[in-house]
Amino acid sequence: MKNLIWFRQDLRISDHAALWHATQQAECIAYVALSPAQWRIHDDAAIKIDFYLRQLQQLKQQLHQLNIPLIVQVIPFWKDIAQPLLELCKQFDIQQIHANLEFGVHEQQRDQCFKDILKSTQITFYLHQDRTLFPVGHIRNQSGQPYKVFSAFKHNCYQRLDIQIPACFPDITPQIPLNLDIEPSQSTIPALADLGYIAPTLDIQHLWPVGEDFAKKQLNEFIEQDVVHYQQQRDFPALSATSQLAAYLNIGILSIRQCLQTLFQAQHGQFLIQNQGQRCWLDELLWREFYQHILFDFPQVSKHQLFQTKTRQLVWRENETDLKAWQHGQTGIPIVDAGMRQLMQTGWIHNRVRMICAMFLSKNLLIDWRKGEQWFMQHLIDGDLAANNGGWQWCASTGTDAVPYFRIFNPIEQSKKFDPNGDYLRKWLPELRHLDAKTIHAPYATSEQPHLDYPEPIVDLKASRLRALDAFKSLS
Repeated sequence: MKNLIWFRQDLRISDHAALWHATQQAECIAYVALSPAQWRIHDDAAIKIDFYLRQLQQLKQQLHQLNIPLIVQVIPFWKDIAQPLLELCKQFDIQQIHANLEFGVHEQQRDQCFKDILKSTQITFYLHQDRTLFPVGHIRNQSGQPYKVFSAFKHNCYQRLDIQIPACFPDITPQIPLNLDIEPSQSTIPALADLGYIAPTLDIQHLWPVGEDFAKKQLNEFIEQDVVHYQQQRDFPALSATSQLAAYLNIGILSIRQCLQTLFQAQHGQFLIQNQGQRCWLDELLWREFYQHILFDFPQVSKHQLFQTKTRQLVWRENETDLKAWQHGQTGIPIVDAGMRQLMQTGWIHNRVRMICAMFLSKNLLIDWRKGEQWFMQHLIDGDLAANNGGWQWCASTGTDAVPYFRIFNPIEQSKKFDPNGDYLRKWLPELRHLDAKTIHAPYATSEQPHLDYPEPIVDLKASRLRALDAFKSLS
């Protein structure tokens, strides 16, 4: 009798809840289902799938060192996983299946379907809490209801962390080698092209190395060198002042517990905040936590529905020309265009610029935020349903933001404040590199119209702000 560990968005062997529990009770076989048709439904980016497959190769090697064989199946849709997986369990005499809980509606439906099929068998399916610091469904206000505002949620988390910071699971020891009749085809990891995706360039791949050792090194260097300055520098996109660990957290190369333990390693794992940078990064981790809990407690956000039901009647503009200009960095607003071009060329955008780009689309252009959410997911290496949806709804004033709808960033003022010398703009907008630090933020705002190979603004910022305010006021 053996156990099966079903890897999903958790491609690591360190601090892995399901893997640890599975290996404590019996010899294990590892399993991964690759579902390209499902990924397309979810708009997962090719760069993200490539990242996943590259890390899966690393995981296979690590599991081999633990004498845990890995079986890989290509099953296009999640709804079709249950039967092939059940047959696999019968083939290898599996008594228990262990996996880490996932929170989206489709993920929950997949797992429930499998549970239903297993009712007629002797196989037990265990789902473990691993993706969050605190179990979903357990963070509640005094009325027993889930939190809808981040500040109150954070306060609850701080109280819990003050009692105990969640510990990491122990390392896994190698098991006795299994003598199994596994065909080579059962353990072959397909190439990205075999799954119907176009591979990113090697230059882009080199921006995002895989491996637990690399991710841990990045985490340690960030905590040791950069976190103390994080609050002061994190909003300046020309600086390398953020952790850039979201992609590693998203597919589970790192765990959230590892991040928190490393953040407080100098305090020997005690919840003692020594500087504002440390507190600020903790709050960013808790924003991630908050959106994961929102995804679980409010499943409508998995269904492209508005968190704030009162905004359902908002009339969005249908303008394909403006949408395409935004998508391809041709709006004539330099900070927006720089961000969108960074996305297309690297699969990533600096967080402050993400907010600027999202608010420009949803407020200044008054285009449905869901079109922006989809575009981000189709191109981000760290595209995560909970965080992406939460961020977009926050910017569009349809989500959990406690501040009313009149929060509308002025992208030019944001650009001047957070990229004062124009260094970020020059990196991504080569046609503006010759402009001085004053002109580059709004090249057509001067009295003399310059001759540039760059579009004029597609919208008047002041007029479009008033248009957005009127649209939201009409809802009240």
